[in-house]
Amino acid sequence: MAREFLAYVLSSDPAIQVVGFARNGVEAVEVARKERPDVITMDIHMPIMDGYEATRRIMETVPTPIVIVSGSTGANEVAGTFLALERGALAVVRRPPGLNHAEFEAGSRELIQTVKLMSEIKVVRRIPRAAREAAHFPTPGTAAPGAIIRAIAIGASTGGPPVLQRILSRLPRDLPVPLLIVQHMAAGFIRGFAEWLSGASSFPVHIASPGEVPLPGHGYTPPDGLHLGLDSDARIMLSDLPPENGLRPAVAHLFRSVAQVLGPDAAGVLLTGMGTDGAKELKMMKDRGAITIAQDEASSVVFGMPGEAVKLGAAAYVLPPEGIAALLATLARKRNGDRP
Repeated sequence: MAREFLAYVLSSDPAIQVVGFARNGVEAVEVARKERPDVITMDIHMPIMDGYEATRRIMETVPTPIVIVSGSTGANEVAGTFLALERGALAVVRRPPGLNHAEFEAGSRELIQTVKLMSEIKVVRRIPRAAREAAHFPTPGTAAPGAIIRAIAIGASTGGPPVLQRILSRLPRDLPVPLLIVQHMAAGFIRGFAEWLSGASSFPVHIASPGEVPLPGHGYTPPDGLHLGLDSDARIMLSDLPPENGLRPAVAHLFRSVAQVLGPDAAGVLLTGMGTDGAKELKMMKDRGAITIAQDEASSVVFGMPGEAVKLGAAAYVLPPEGIAALLATLARKRNGDRP
């Protein structure tokens, strides 16, 4: 019934043709090999082989854009879906509610839009580069004398969760500054995302609350549907101002706020993602003296956002995730007086 329902929803768009079905992960791998679809929607809970293993095998044999379609938004359940993103899936979205539900139309539009967007992404097998070690990355020679980093702002979209996990897992647990994180995500998944990121990286990540003081060595991400920023006292500020670049939360809002409040006493990082959200605002951060970093093309699932930042000259450094982590750790300690 779930498969037929999804097929009904997807086929309602004339640009989408459903070319195959799979009852379990084993069949999913075989159908992917046989049909070579442009995109796959994948459940997690399946008999014989679950969605985690099926995603891993598909990405190792016939790399295909995969969208995880979850029937639950409970924090524990949602946290589990992010394991599939670690294995190569591109996005996670809620299964639309039933035909008679008030949110059926909105949920269907979200699923269809996500499937169509992800189908345009060219995915490849990625081989980790063991040679990428911190010692090979540039040192923060452009750091302004006497400046103190008070916060690190990070923005990400498609392909972002695994990259964030890789970066956070390589940061020291006593990092002397907080991280402010905007990750574009479907509604209902942010709490599970924060819990998964905390567990997968051992770096505590919280849903931000208005007015709280960001703590060193902690990450903060906004609740569903709210922009994240800082007020004049460098406390967390959440707002329901209109979307920017069609998004709320928007990376643009976060970067602009940090640029205005902290100026040179900040670092900005723009990671993989479709579109241009945050690129101009990263340039604003750089113009105000902040350290700015963009993820490199080779490690990005989509080089849209960081690529636009590079074009604008907004990024002082262009690095893979491991290099970003190494540079952030060095910058934070150097610009905070090499705290023990």
